[in-house]
Amino acid sequence: MSDPVVLDVRPIPPYQKHPTIFQTFASLASGQAMILVNDHDPKPLYYQFAAEMPGKFEWNYLEQGPEWKVEIKKV
Repeated sequence: MSDPVVLDVRPIPPYQKHPTIFQTFASLASGQAMILVNDHDPKPLYYQFAAEMPGKFEWNYLEQGPEWKVEIKKV
């Protein structure tokens, strides 16, 4: 299994964050994960994943503030 892709979205302009995250997720192999680094709880992103890709991802908080890290795995 390959190492997770680390994606720090803090320096990315807000309007580009979700498209960048979804592009990165789309590039993952099945079973591969990405580590999302953000400055706030990405809960709205979770709901977007749940609506658009039900059953195709796993969401696991690694750190919850002040820096937020979430492992998002492609299943």
